[in-house]
Amino acid sequence: MPQSEEHLAALDALGVRHGVLAVTRCDVAAPKLALRQARERLAATGLRNVESVTVSAVTGEGLPDLTAALDRLTSRLPVPDPAAPVRLWIDRAFTVQGSGTVVTGTLTAGTVSTGDELVLMPAGERVRVRAVESAKRRLDSVHGVTRVALNLRGVDHHRVGRGMSLVTPAAWTPTTCVDVRTRFSEPSGRLPRQMILHIGSAAVPVRLRPLGPDTARLTINARLPLHVGDTALLRDPGRRAVAGVHVLDVRPPTLVRRGAGAARARELATWPDRPGGDVLLRRHGVLTRADLALMGCAAPVDAVEVDDWLVDPVHWDDLHHRLAKEVTAHAADHPLAPGLSLEAARLRLSLPSRALVAALVRDPLRLSGGRVHARTEPPPQVTAAVSRLREHLAGAPFRAPTSEELAGLGLTPAVLAAAVREGLVLSLPGEVVLPPDAPARALALLAGLPQPFTLGQARQALGATRRVAVALLEHLDREGATRRTGDARAVRGGGD
Repeated sequence: MPQSEEHLAALDALGVRHGVLAVTRCDVAAPKLALRQARERLAATGLRNVESVTVSAVTGEGLPDLTAALDRLTSRLPVPDPAAPVRLWIDRAFTVQGSGTVVTGTLTAGTVSTGDELVLMPAGERVRVRAVESAKRRLDSVHGVTRVALNLRGVDHHRVGRGMSLVTPAAWTPTTCVDVRTRFSEPSGRLPRQMILHIGSAAVPVRLRPLGPDTARLTINARLPLHVGDTALLRDPGRRAVAGVHVLDVRPPTLVRRGAGAARARELATWPDRPGGDVLLRRHGVLTRADLALMGCAAPVDAVEVDDWLVDPVHWDDLHHRLAKEVTAHAADHPLAPGLSLEAARLRLSLPSRALVAALVRDPLRLSGGRVHARTEPPPQVTAAVSRLREHLAGAPFRAPTSEELAGLGLTPAVLAAAVREGLVLSLPGEVVLPPDAPARALALLAGLPQPFTLGQARQALGATRRVAVALLEHLDREGATRRTGDARAVRGGGD
């Protein structure tokens, strides 16, 4: 009959390969002709090699054979994972007096227990499982595959209907746009642009945009909870045309530039029907483990991990090279302030977190003061100014220049900041600027004084002004090189 032919086409489009062919009413006539005709219809489908039996519900003939064939069939099928996230497609919803809203459906995988919290899609509201029933028995929990009836708390039965679903929270991607691989006798371009998507008990209008010969983009007229690798059926009721689809990407990129559709088709052509986490991470570049879980994929073992982020290793190397180019370009444009801030680098690399930028820093880059620097020679005006400073301090190493003298030496604020970043000078509070080795030289002189020593004794030993001596001693205190007690200090390890 036409409907049976359509059912067979749907099974073949979905890629069903396991089944049992049962020819019924074998008590009415010899079943050989009907069996041969059925075999001929199955020959061009994935069910061509299934076991067959002939039965009669009136006489009972063949029923033990059918039971045994079904037992053999189920023993060959994979066992559903009881720990898998739940997605129960609702096929019926009603109310029971004294109990409230009850929904029924087929649990294909995962476990549902009394007290569980699930999300009703597409509404997105949370509901609580008040009771679980299967085969008219009240149970504490059930796992797939099984028919179940769930008594729900927190939702009116008028807001629940066939085609909705109950899902584990934060375990599925609610989406209205997916890229798919089509299973059709002709290229996807010959499919109607408006079709019905059947998945579970849902039947949702979709708009189809062909990409490649066997790939397309579907814009769905409702939010569906999907995973990469899901199988579904596209149907055009008017033409009775059906096509199976495998969901390749539940977070596809926008296609707005010229040639973007063709480029996407070439990319999808290399993907398997069930893309793994490595394929999705290569596509998106940077994701979290939670992102991959929402897509139904495990994290690839070779992914680069930074905090909660996962990065494709090839993309990670490319990001490092891009960061080096951005830092070098910034240094060329701003020679006295060459460091690129983490936030600026994050924006230029289109990364979701500064932590990723910081983790990218390695030779020839360095991170200092929240900015990324290239390991390059300081600008000439910086090295020249530092050289003049050392000449100025040649006879009196602790006679720090005044602000006017600093300007005369060429150590303007911008040049001084660059010299400090390069580690060429030490800048202390009170506009005290000295060579970077000044603390070590001062400590050697102070260690020769009677311990403890006063500020005046330190000034005399260093040949420094009060401004410089105070700044140096406070720096040594902060570094833990000296210990202050009242108005006196002592070099640590130098005695009292």
